[in-house]
Amino acid sequence: MVSKDQAIGGVILVVCVIIGILYTLGLFYLGGNPFNWTIPFWLVALPVFIAFIAIMGIGAWIGWTMATTPPPKPIEEITSEIGEKKEAEKTEEKPAEEAAPETEELKKPERKRKT
Repeated sequence: MVSKDQAIGGVILVVCVIIGILYTLGLFYLGGNPFNWTIPFWLVALPVFIAFIAIMGIGAWIGWTMATTPPPKPIEEITSEIGEKKEAEKTEEKPAEEAAPETEELKKPERKRKT
């Protein structure tokens, strides 16, 4: 089943790809040149085309990422897991006498003996 975020991401991806294709077709293959511009048209059209395709690529990448990322866990599930972990820790607590030597051992690094 697809989550809401994945569906929105899929729609963003499809829309960006379709707009990019239609813009490319309209710019290079359809309509013609009404003002008979040659060099000035390309001086403007080429950078605009590159920028537009880059923006559509970023939009398509965002849509792809949203469409393929699994949805996060609900907050209720996360909070119940945290509560279960806290209860488990309380039942498995060690007495203070047993825990003290372990902490001292961790604090003191081993020293090499001189030979």
